[in-house]
Amino acid sequence: MKAVPFVAVCLLAGCLARPQLDRKFFIFAPPSPPAPITAPGSRVLAIRVLQVAAPFEGSAFVYRTGEFSYERDPYAAFLVPPVEGLASPIRNWWRESGEFRDVAEAGSALQPDTLVEIHVGELYGDFRQPENPAAVLGIRFVFFDATNGVPGRVILRRECSGRIPLKGRTASALMEAWNQALAQILDSTAPELERNDANPPNP
Repeated sequence: MKAVPFVAVCLLAGCLARPQLDRKFFIFAPPSPPAPITAPGSRVLAIRVLQVAAPFEGSAFVYRTGEFSYERDPYAAFLVPPVEGLASPIRNWWRESGEFRDVAEAGSALQPDTLVEIHVGELYGDFRQPENPAAVLGIRFVFFDATNGVPGRVILRRECSGRIPLKGRTASALMEAWNQALAQILDSTAPELERNDANPPNP
């Protein structure tokens, strides 16, 4: 009878190599953005809402093992839930990129004139092909013009998906790949926002 729980743990932990069974915790920290642009943006951005899809909103790492099958890792987890852990690096990336004049923190008295809604629809390690494991991150952005901080016309809707091959079958390699995917996704959003803002749709 005692062998059943042990077998279950082995199956759940089978996606990644585990030299020891100590639980490890990780945070989102994408690489530094490229050098700031020479003509910084004029907008002040704030995150209106950030949501993570229910299957991936918990702290435990999630692995996709089949078309409709997923596993949660009992030994690798985010230090804080993704909905909290993603907000700070996203703000910092956009702030340091120079694409915006400033990016307001939650609760800041700084008045934004641009708001963004962020929905994370995919956040998992893909092990459906064991020989080609990858980190998957999918995010949908909706940017609003926000005169006086009130959402108005939609400036840009963008669906972004990143798939980064893992350098190794470890939780650290998966976290590194997620951070790389996040950086690529964020780097692609601001230029499109600038183009759409310069060419608004006809009323």
